[in-house]
Amino acid sequence: MGEACECGFLRRIVEGTLAPVVILDEQLRYLYVNPAWSRVSGVPAPAFLGRTPGEVLPDVHGPDDVLLQVMEDGQPREVTVTGTTRVPSRLGRRLWRAVFHRLEAQGRVVGLCGIGVEVSNLRRYLDDLEDAHQRLALLDTAATRIGTTLDIEATCTELADFLAPSLADLAAVGIVEEWFNGTPPPAPGMLRLRKMALSAPQEMKGKLRGLGGPGEYLDLPRGSVTRRCMDSGRPWLGNLASDELFQKVTVDPERVRVFRAAGVHSLLLVPLPTTVGIVILGRAGASAPFSEDDVLTAQGLAGRAAVAIDSARAYTYEHTMALELQRALLSEPGSPHAGVELATRYLPSGRSALVGGDWYDSIALPGGRTLLVMGDVMGHGFQAAVAMSQYRSLLRTVAASGMPVDEILGEADRRVAHIGLDRVATCLLVLMDPQAGTCTAASAGHLPPVVVGPGGTPEVLWLPAGPPIGTELGDYESITVRMEPGAALLLYTDGLVEERGTDIDVSVRAFTKLRLSPDGPLEDMLNTLLARLTNGVREDDVALLAARQLPH
Repeated sequence: MGEACECGFLRRIVEGTLAPVVILDEQLRYLYVNPAWSRVSGVPAPAFLGRTPGEVLPDVHGPDDVLLQVMEDGQPREVTVTGTTRVPSRLGRRLWRAVFHRLEAQGRVVGLCGIGVEVSNLRRYLDDLEDAHQRLALLDTAATRIGTTLDIEATCTELADFLAPSLADLAAVGIVEEWFNGTPPPAPGMLRLRKMALSAPQEMKGKLRGLGGPGEYLDLPRGSVTRRCMDSGRPWLGNLASDELFQKVTVDPERVRVFRAAGVHSLLLVPLPTTVGIVILGRAGASAPFSEDDVLTAQGLAGRAAVAIDSARAYTYEHTMALELQRALLSEPGSPHAGVELATRYLPSGRSALVGGDWYDSIALPGGRTLLVMGDVMGHGFQAAVAMSQYRSLLRTVAASGMPVDEILGEADRRVAHIGLDRVATCLLVLMDPQAGTCTAASAGHLPPVVVGPGGTPEVLWLPAGPPIGTELGDYESITVRMEPGAALLLYTDGLVEERGTDIDVSVRAFTKLRLSPDGPLEDMLNTLLARLTNGVREDDVALLAARQLPH
């Protein structure tokens, strides 16, 4: 009675478990399978009995030699069983880990008992985890190669060059056009896309020439696939797409022929978030169609690239606005007296910084005197350019009072606090007095002027350096020197002489090593200075002013 109860209890455990349990005889034929293995395999239990595993499920494979070893030495062993059963599975090929034990009765070997557990999901999880790691590694690499500058064209080119060949055979980047300078605006309901970059192997790029190059634009109707993709923010995938489907993407049948001539068979469109633009990826030739992982990776790369492109576009807009404002203001310096020759030059910085707040001015005063002004507002960008215009107006107003140059700086320093300017500025004032044959200079933290005598040798006019305007620490001193007939004055900002890692005073002294022609036009003198003291991309703006008293 007790043994029967125990056997019944064990049967309920075996038949109730979710783990497949099988019993094989000495010839490895089924003697028993539990309901779990029957459900997993899709084969009724009676169909197993008296048959070998290979006869019942020919697509499921296990190491029979290992089972025979267990039968021979009695040592339990773990085996791997793989294959496909009669039950459809999204996992495709399935995987089980099983342990087999030898069965004995009355001292005689009667067969094997095996119990297994499916690890297909674990393998799929590990594969997914590996794919995720690869995606992260690709995204990390992209972060160091995309958006290295604030130039929008360079950023788009970096994105296209990274995507092809790392994710596709060809990659194109288009950006929504918001300004239509020089071109008619798009028709109502159309969205203009500016072609920014195309990357592909050289041979393929030649075949794609019919699509047009960077700088050209394409107007997208609302019903186009590309437009819907951008409006919805969702990617569009066309694997092994037909010509009809390709035309829904390209709009123009001629572009379909160009793609086909290049061997393109699959397209993936990924929007750049916040309606910045779109990325078009293509697979060609023997390349496999895009997978779900490819789509996820492309979306991640597009999301990161969109931030860099949007920043570059915002920088370009602000840089352009600030530069236009600054050029407009500097294009109208005050007129000196007729007896003073004047030349000016302004060069914006390279890509490493926004346009700054450099300015120059000349103000005609009573008695034939001319006040020369050179200044530099702290910071860069549109706000610095606006502050520069306020400083310029303020100094013109104060200079009209007839104060000495040191007092002009002091009064400007006091007034800045009252008008709410939050940016300080360095400033150099030089008062030319032809009747007295002198010039009087004062500095608010600005670099000293340079005097180029008749012999052509520059000489730095070192001044007491007062605090910048806007600090409310105004305490300025002026010095007066005689000017030889024909001598020229040079005023400049630090962008002309500043070098990374070099003391600014050392850079200023470099002036004294130059030989400048004192007799030629002042424009030629400025050209010589720029050629000798600036090279390559400048990190800061350069403003220059040269003045010379004309002979009576």
